[in-house]
Amino acid sequence: MDILLKILIGIIALEHLYILYMEMFAWETLGKKTFKKALPEHMFKPTKGLAANQGLYNGFLAAGLIWTFFITDPAWSTNISIFFLSCVAIAGIYGAWSASKKIFVVQALPALIALLLLLLSY
Repeated sequence: MDILLKILIGIIALEHLYILYMEMFAWETLGKKTFKKALPEHMFKPTKGLAANQGLYNGFLAAGLIWTFFITDPAWSTNISIFFLSCVAIAGIYGAWSASKKIFVVQALPALIALLLLLLSY
């Protein structure tokens, strides 16, 4: 179970590093392709700075999840994992509500599954 959790947390962290890249450096290309139904095409250029800010926050989520791999105390590692997975899940739920339903499946659901597995193994 521990290896499965680490793999899942790693995948979620990598996903958020990808989101960081998309929102900070590829908003007008990948961002446009990803959010074409949520935002009119003419809005990508003027919202580039806002998207970059969002990308930075996604980077912080990834950093927090990656940090859990380096915490040697199992209780602290679990607590920090719970915190950052909860942040990802909440961000994904809000994103699904405010931007695109697909965000729930791509972002919130993996975090909720990891949280459930983490809490069951605790």
